[in-house]
Amino acid sequence: MAFSSESILKKMKEGNFSPLYVLQGDEPFFIDQIAKYVEENALTEAEKSFNQTIFYGKDTTLVQVLESARRFPMMAMRQVIIVKEAQDLPDFNRKPSQEMFAQYANNPVPSTVLVLCLKNKKLDGRGAAKKAVDKNAILLDTKKLYDNKVPTWVKDFCKSKNFKIKDRAVNMIAEYIGNDLSRISNEMEKLMLNYDEQTEITENLISKHIGISRDYNVFELQNALGKRDILKANRIVMYFNNNPKSNPFVVVVGTLFSYFSKLLVMHENFNQNEQALAKMIGVNPYFIKDYREAATNYPKIKVIQVIETLQDADLKAKGIRASLSDDENLKELVFKILH
Repeated sequence: MAFSSESILKKMKEGNFSPLYVLQGDEPFFIDQIAKYVEENALTEAEKSFNQTIFYGKDTTLVQVLESARRFPMMAMRQVIIVKEAQDLPDFNRKPSQEMFAQYANNPVPSTVLVLCLKNKKLDGRGAAKKAVDKNAILLDTKKLYDNKVPTWVKDFCKSKNFKIKDRAVNMIAEYIGNDLSRISNEMEKLMLNYDEQTEITENLISKHIGISRDYNVFELQNALGKRDILKANRIVMYFNNNPKSNPFVVVVGTLFSYFSKLLVMHENFNQNEQALAKMIGVNPYFIKDYREAATNYPKIKVIQVIETLQDADLKAKGIRASLSDDENLKELVFKILH
């Protein structure tokens, strides 16, 4: 049966560990989060020496894992077996191994906590193993977070760590890092080590600890374009061209494409209230006034032209059309957007 990562962790924090977990899908953050919790909390430090085994898919087989899972713990209530990168088990897709796993999943050893971590892969939904897991195990089926869901996730993450965060700081992270939740969590945890709980995370702290320039980032570029601030936009372009590794052209194009796509939605629904518009385009209502201003500055026909210009710039960057260097491409792109 499929569960959410929140519900699985809640049960674990109550001391309830199930005999079998299958953590699968496209979002490694939630898989690693649960596996880490089991590794750190299912056993005491004294019990781990004899009762905790960490396998890596490339270094073992599913048959060996299941043989270990059938053993009994030594001087402890349970043993823990975690298989990281289980998608790399060489016999994972072989019929005999799948049949053996299905048999185990139908009757898992109660004194074993077996965790299989399948990143970017899933059990065959038609097979006996998947049916057995659905019936008898805890299944986590992860999906990549949509970009418009990232700001809410960042806020919730900070709240779970007893920190506050400003909306603009949230958007700096979302625009700069995207939906790489593992990287976001790593960067935020490193930042949090320097401050007490209840500290409010601001743009200055993000700039200081994560290396995102407060004034020269893709979020500020889209704001400058939205306001048709030619001077500021060109300053940011110059900064980007001098720091290409920090501001990859492909990321800039993707972010601006998302931004102008949202402006197109704004034009189609301009008379809606702020809450409705915020939900439609996936932003905090706090930013709707900025989007309204940008939609006023860019008539609908211009927005469509800008989206076509962005698509053209992306093709040039890939060498499909007239090839330009990234700095030339960016200069031309911003000029066409503003004029």
